[in-house]
Amino acid sequence: MRILHTMLRVGNLQRSIDFYTNVLGMHLLRQSDNPEYKYTLAFLGYGSNPEHTELELTYNYGVEQYDIGTAYGHIAIAVPDAHAACEAVKARGGNVTREAGPVKGGKTIIAFVQDPDGYKIELIQRSADVKI
Repeated sequence: MRILHTMLRVGNLQRSIDFYTNVLGMHLLRQSDNPEYKYTLAFLGYGSNPEHTELELTYNYGVEQYDIGTAYGHIAIAVPDAHAACEAVKARGGNVTREAGPVKGGKTIIAFVQDPDGYKIELIQRSADVKI
């Protein structure tokens, strides 16, 4: 078994696609519209299944905002340098909510950014072969 994708409901599909592609460097892999059931799906990622996990953005016609709820935590993305990733996110108009630094009680360098719908994305410093 393996994780194929994570789905987030978004209030403005193009705004979210722009954030994940222009700010976080993902690629729009595919998009489909279903007018009969009033929703549009967009799949994004750094590569497609089965080699990579994808992010599914779901836009339900006419819904501009969702309550994130207290159960949602974050999505984690590996980056080679969390400090540089934060600077790149800010330069591209993204919102850094926690600057890069060690995790509380540990040594791993992390940062947090927030997408236009309020979802948190954790940037975890990893190997140099990962790019943002």
